[in-house]
Amino acid sequence: MISFLSKGRTQIVFAVASVALAACALQSPAEGSANGESTLVSVEDLAPGQATAVFAMGCFWCAESDFEKVDGVVDVISGYTGGTLENPTYEQVTYNETGHYEAVLVTYDTSKVSYEELLSVFWKNVDPFDDRGQFCDKGTSYRAAVFPGTPEEKEAADGSKEQLEEKLGQPFVTMIKDRAAFYRAEDYHQDYYKTNRLRYNYYRTACGRDRRLVQVWSARD
Repeated sequence: MISFLSKGRTQIVFAVASVALAACALQSPAEGSANGESTLVSVEDLAPGQATAVFAMGCFWCAESDFEKVDGVVDVISGYTGGTLENPTYEQVTYNETGHYEAVLVTYDTSKVSYEELLSVFWKNVDPFDDRGQFCDKGTSYRAAVFPGTPEEKEAADGSKEQLEEKLGQPFVTMIKDRAAFYRAEDYHQDYYKTNRLRYNYYRTACGRDRRLVQVWSARD
């Protein structure tokens, strides 16, 4: 038996012959970047026809991968939002209860994809019944949430949640919270699924993310 430490506080044990360690808790910033803290992101200089959206889906590596596959998505940044500390580090967010969520800032072309369609991608990639985190990652920073930035986005988020709760026949614990400052995570977290493909793929499989998503959503489609 080999112990695999998840990205947060939860330890999971897998019977495997070999292991490609994927948890960012096991990778120091020096391996990917000298950038040891996050930086506040401004969205004031968007190109015409572009907009942004913020979602928390547990592991931001996985959220970044999920959204970058969507036609019309221009860019996805992994980061932290919803907390009280300015320029938090990964270690502070994960272990010091700063109130931040691991999240992604999605920049998209409004002529190709709508906010409502992004909400659909969000819901189909989270477990809306888990109030302790997401999949193998447990802790407040790994909870799922939508962060609408306008009354229209709030209405769309509330409406989509209500519709899916009715469809699945069970109330969701996923939060819908006002959009707050978004801090870009350390460089070594950005595009992790591309730059550390082996580790990422092992982590995603071992964490049981896709298996759980099938359990939650496939029978209701």
